[in-house]
Amino acid sequence: MSKQLRELQARKAGLIKEARALTDIAASENRDMNDEENSAFDALKSRIEAASAAIDRESALIAEEARMAMTTDATAGSFITVTDNRDADPKHGFKTVGEFMQAVFQAEKPGKSVDDRLLIGGGRGAAAPSTYGNEGAGQDGGFLVPPEFSQQIFRLSLGEDSLLPLTDNVEISGNSMAFPKDETTPWGTNGIRAYWQGEATPSVTTKPVLGLSTLRLKKLMALVPTTDELLEDANALSTYLPEKIAHSIRWKTNESILFGSGSGVPVGALNAGATVSVAKETGQLTQTLLPQNLAKMISRLPTGSFANAVWIVNNDVLPALFTLTLGNYPIYLPTGLTVGGLQVSPYGTLLGRPVFVSQHANTFSAQGDILLVDLKYYQTITKSGGMQTATSMHLYFDVDLTAFRTTFRMDGQSKISTAITPAKGSATMSPFIQLGAR
Repeated sequence: MSKQLRELQARKAGLIKEARALTDIAASENRDMNDEENSAFDALKSRIEAASAAIDRESALIAEEARMAMTTDATAGSFITVTDNRDADPKHGFKTVGEFMQAVFQAEKPGKSVDDRLLIGGGRGAAAPSTYGNEGAGQDGGFLVPPEFSQQIFRLSLGEDSLLPLTDNVEISGNSMAFPKDETTPWGTNGIRAYWQGEATPSVTTKPVLGLSTLRLKKLMALVPTTDELLEDANALSTYLPEKIAHSIRWKTNESILFGSGSGVPVGALNAGATVSVAKETGQLTQTLLPQNLAKMISRLPTGSFANAVWIVNNDVLPALFTLTLGNYPIYLPTGLTVGGLQVSPYGTLLGRPVFVSQHANTFSAQGDILLVDLKYYQTITKSGGMQTATSMHLYFDVDLTAFRTTFRMDGQSKISTAITPAKGSATMSPFIQLGAR
């Protein structure tokens, strides 16, 4: 692939991303695009079409040049073929994570040669040595898994029940990041205030009340011992190991985002001091769920949070959801509901917001069996590059196992430390709400 073609494709991808962002804004607000957004979208569409035409032209030229190069030299009788050097190079890299792990498995056997693709330096190694490196000597220590496979695990960790994409996340290259905090409200007594200015009267001066919150990356690690029998099956490895590691990391990440203690782990949203608990209805029986419970939870959300909020419920809650109605209409719409052509949740929606089923929520009728959270109020940081995965053949040497270790670094905490006092009324509001015991 020529440099020009790659640049054209990158340009087109950027334009498509911009266009998608425009449509996502309207979809998230459950509305059609306005005139300004439509004009911007049409302009981007024209540029995308132009980029597509340029890509077609460049691809046609490359194909024609390749055909012209495949000629016969009459004097030497040689046949010239144009190929991709990366494909011709026997050290071009591993095609799958299973192939990589099999190479590691062979490298640990006495008397076996080490695959050149596992080694860096000395004129040996992958076509792009900067892509990945070894940890010490391969036979004595282990090998760092190529980043593309770590990225595969990272993508899997952001699966259908992952909460991390719902947070306000920032990728950082360092180890910490400071964020300003402003918990004032427009109707409060401090912070920035707006005043009507009378004729010939001086303006009222206000100033922000800002605090500073610092997040520091914490390390989450998944260690998976793998049998030699499994290492002999590349296909099984390619599916089993990434899924296993991703599932473990996703579980612990979700747990910390919701209930982290703050001691060596993030401070969970429900442990930040801003949680609001909605009590059961007067006379409500145990092991029951009423539409009023859910309506009151929604009423405690801050203004603007409903569009971002999601329900998190225990599996035990699902049977009760199926029976809830307002008049003759169900308030729980299970799997299949889409908004703007997109599946909003594998478990559908409840009163218009997506449902996440999770064992992090308490069992039915206990406090916290139903949560309603707007995680845009939860700030997270993650290490740029996602995850790192390495392998060791010595950790479980005595039981004939090879260990694969994945590390993921993140931190997080709520943007507010207390529930919000409303301008009118006494019921506090919060982006983190739980239903009380019944």
